Amino acid sequence: MRVSRRQLQANLRYLRALTRRFRTTLMLSATLFLLGPLLFCWRYVPTDGTPLTFGEALHHVYFLLYGQPSLPYVHDWLIELLNVVIPPVGIALVVDGVVRFAYLFFARHKNDKEWIEVVTETMKGHVVVCGAGRVGYRVVAQLREMGRDVVVVEKREDAAFVSALRDEQVPLLIDDTRSPLCLPRTNVKYASAIVCATDDDLANLNIALDARRLNPDIRVVIRLFDDDLSGKVRDTFKAEALSSSSLAAPAMALAAMDPRIIHSFHLGKHLMVVSQFTAREGLPGLNIASVRDRFGALTLSLVRGEHERLNPGGDEVVQAGDVLTLQASYPDYRRLRAFTCESEPPTWSQHAPPEVPGSRRVG
Repeated sequence: MRVSRRQLQANLRYLRALTRRFRTTLMLSATLFLLGPLLFCWRYVPTDGTPLTFGEALHHVYFLLYGQPSLPYVHDWLIELLNVVIPPVGIALVVDGVVRFAYLFFARHKNDKEWIEVVTETMKGHVVVCGAGRVGYRVVAQLREMGRDVVVVEKREDAAFVSALRDEQVPLLIDDTRSPLCLPRTNVKYASAIVCATDDDLANLNIALDARRLNPDIRVVIRLFDDDLSGKVRDTFKAEALSSSSLAAPAMALAAMDPRIIHSFHLGKHLMVVSQFTAREGLPGLNIASVRDRFGALTLSLVRGEHERLNPGGDEVVQAGDVLTLQASYPDYRRLRAFTCESEPPTWSQHAPPEVPGSRRVG
């Protein structure tokens, strides 16, 4: 029900924006089909003298658009002028305005540039994501899960996740980010943030500069492959410059060292780790607050049997067999591991070599 209400609200916002964009065309069309019949009712006099009804006049105006008048010819200069002017004017209004209005409203799956421009006019505080690759798609998925409106810009029609984004009805603009009209089409002036997630460092920097020029208050997040460049951009440009290698390196290194560590990140100069402990020695009998105060470890979740609790209370007592997901600095994690009498994870060299069938050990 919540999703349906949200879609209905989005459709109403879109219809309002579309009506505002075509208000001149719609007003002229209404004038044509209202004023035209009234003029025919006023000046047209049939041969039998019967007054012309509004319905007959409207029928005549409608078929005049197709060059098929439904009323007999009469000698009246105003009627003749209307018969000559209404067809070209009406066709221009219908083709340029009404048909295009209907196309943009019903053919949204086309995701053409004008449709994207109309959709983004309904958004305020949305996030623009540049790049429909693996990183960009995951960013979009996370933002939508948090309930944020997202617009995606991708240069190539054959990019990895273009079809998936369209299937999920995410507004997707296929355009070159170097084009001066690209970012304005995403209504970046009223966006809260832009994520530059293409696989080209220079393109990401150009996008960020253009976004800041159009919206000085926008939050900029840039994906960069060059670690040195990301640091310089972060310091001088005041943007969140993230290097894929710097983000992945600590996690991969620590995962190779200790299987208990499931995630890691840098907080300033501190290396933070997220790890899982099964309560065996030391932890049973302590409460959550004691674990935090003694070891600086925040308990993110506690699994007991088949039930999981996020952010358990400080007075919750740890029982044997509980699985705790903890966040702490790496030195605090090592102290906690030593307290629970869990040694360094064994490596292959610490294991005895397997015996060969039929052989005996000597000594």
